[in-house]
Amino acid sequence: MDLSFLGGPRPQRGVGVVAPFDFALDRELWRWVPDEVSLHLTRTPYVPVEVSLDLARLVSEHETLHDAVRTLNAIAPEVVAYACTSGSFVGGVAGERAMCEAMTRAGAVPSVTTSGALLEALIDLSVHRVALVTPYTVSVTRALEEYVAEAGISVTGCAFMGLTRHIWKVPYREVAAMARKAVRGVRGEADALFISCTNLPTYDVIPQLEAELRLPVISANQVTMWAALRRLGTRAVGPYQALIDPAARIGPVRPVLPDEEQQEGWT
Repeated sequence: MDLSFLGGPRPQRGVGVVAPFDFALDRELWRWVPDEVSLHLTRTPYVPVEVSLDLARLVSEHETLHDAVRTLNAIAPEVVAYACTSGSFVGGVAGERAMCEAMTRAGAVPSVTTSGALLEALIDLSVHRVALVTPYTVSVTRALEEYVAEAGISVTGCAFMGLTRHIWKVPYREVAAMARKAVRGVRGEADALFISCTNLPTYDVIPQLEAELRLPVISANQVTMWAALRRLGTRAVGPYQALIDPAARIGPVRPVLPDEEQQEGWT
């Protein structure tokens, strides 16, 4: 059978992804990626350390990043993304910038990190006050709060789970419960909610939370893919999400809590 009429496979544009050794949500990253883009994942070497600030430092060492990015050079990605929130905020704003510089030196392509993408997304959404959800222990969560505050963003509330392993197993119902808790922060009303950790599933829960809380909801994997694809001049794909779909950005809005009167639509 002559299949010449099919031509060849469509040209693909590559995004290299450096993830920690325990990253388990490869499929979730792909869900934000348009058909003409391929993800090429590599992982940092295994270390016998549970999720902690120590682990965050180990998986973000510049030598580790250099070696990981070098493994991607043969397939020539157009951008490299470091997919780990704690690993990219543990050194503060200056540390995150240094990580991007180290990856760019190793791969000679633009580089982004999850925490850098977070700040980029907050700027894009005109967010000055953010509520946080994390699966982390208190010490790792506090480091995230300090990172966000260093960038000039106020944290209005925070909810954390205290986990040190198997974060990818957390069900959506627990993510949603923590989100509701975080937006009840006593330090003011949030402009947005950020759900941290690239190992925490969020893809399907984002539009539901945005509709319920009447706030833009962004997550670690979402902002990572959004920022990386921006470097390619293309857009992330996905269901009705404020970061990805400008039509979903209606505000400023106020979250409606469960004990308050419910109204249809956004205010």
